[in-house]
Amino acid sequence: MTILDGLRIAFRSILANRTRSSLTILGLLIGVSSVIALIAVGQGAQEGVKAQISNLGTDLLFIRPVASNSGNTRGAAGSGATIFAEDADAIRDANIPGILHVAPQLNFSAQAIAGENNQLVSIIGTDQEYLSARGLIIKSGSFISDKDVKNSSLSIVLGSEISSSLFPEVDPVGKNVRLSIGGGRISFNLRVKGVLQGIGGESTQDDYVFIPVTALQSRIMALRNVSGKTVINQITLRSASGINQEEVSSLVNDFLTKHHNKQEPDFTITSQSQLLDAASKVNAVFTLLLGSVAGISLFVGAIGVMNIMLVSVTERTREIGIRRAVGATSSDIAIQFLLEAVTLSVCGGIMGILVGVAGAEFVNGQEILGEVMTTVVQPWSIVLAFFVAGAVGIVSGIYPAYRAALLDPIIALRNE
Repeated sequence: MTILDGLRIAFRSILANRTRSSLTILGLLIGVSSVIALIAVGQGAQEGVKAQISNLGTDLLFIRPVASNSGNTRGAAGSGATIFAEDADAIRDANIPGILHVAPQLNFSAQAIAGENNQLVSIIGTDQEYLSARGLIIKSGSFISDKDVKNSSLSIVLGSEISSSLFPEVDPVGKNVRLSIGGGRISFNLRVKGVLQGIGGESTQDDYVFIPVTALQSRIMALRNVSGKTVINQITLRSASGINQEEVSSLVNDFLTKHHNKQEPDFTITSQSQLLDAASKVNAVFTLLLGSVAGISLFVGAIGVMNIMLVSVTERTREIGIRRAVGATSSDIAIQFLLEAVTLSVCGGIMGILVGVAGAEFVNGQEILGEVMTTVVQPWSIVLAFFVAGAVGIVSGIYPAYRAALLDPIIALRNE
């Protein structure tokens, strides 16, 4: 018996039991489509995180304080008051090779009010270097200047989204914005100095506002440490393109440890590439878990194929006896049932691929539970799903085919 003859018999047998065959194919369809769709969701999440980190800028290093300690209680990572705005100035003055820009960063939240419009905003206290360090562009007006920092000016620069929200129809430059902090217990009026060009995509820079890092510290003493230094959350360094960031990080680490008069660093330095690697590893595990969950349904589908083929062998015992009596060998019988199992699996696999890709494309861009979903269909997931479907057919068909091949033709012919 040729392969072509075997396929013809396989299709005839499948069509003779349409309902049973359809349910078997449906099980594989669900398994294969789930694998493709869930891997697409995992890959989309990974690409989204990468885009967010990349939109921070390029060739960046981040200096953050270590965790705070109070007695035997350790605070959250980055909660210590060990990094100061003055450290950024010291790093600039040190002229460390490979560093282009240094910018301090103090993060906090406040209610921004402009006329009848108000919005909760994330505020970054920084200086003139931040614009270049993050590769941002001013749309109108100007960014924070060195003079603003030295004079602790109550100036503010708006991200594009905040500008559109607070001043939907006018250019905000020169207008006033009131920042309300601590539920209104503290408030300041600031003059809008500039508006950033919108970045779009996954960037959060459009949703920030920027003020001189010294603007509030000079007016709220609680924001300074006992020595009068300006406590900040982070220092952002932008290195030259293509330079070895590990070497730059080591130079900065040595300098700042010495500058703080410490034996061990009281800060951490993280590169953008390290953040990307960490995010990629986390999302790879996430994608693997999603694929594994979908793989369970594919395994259930494989059991369905084996079950249906065992039932088919039992039902067609007399047919097997007749084929053996007219000259079919054990190998012919085994190949016949194996081809039927593979045909069922491949049909389910092809349909599953079509449904999985269509489902992933449909979900892409949809808002689900307040989050915009991003899916990325990977070609390797389609190839993997197809070959898994074929493998399911082979593995699930081997035992039923073996059972069919072992049937004694005399006993098979006696079967009613």
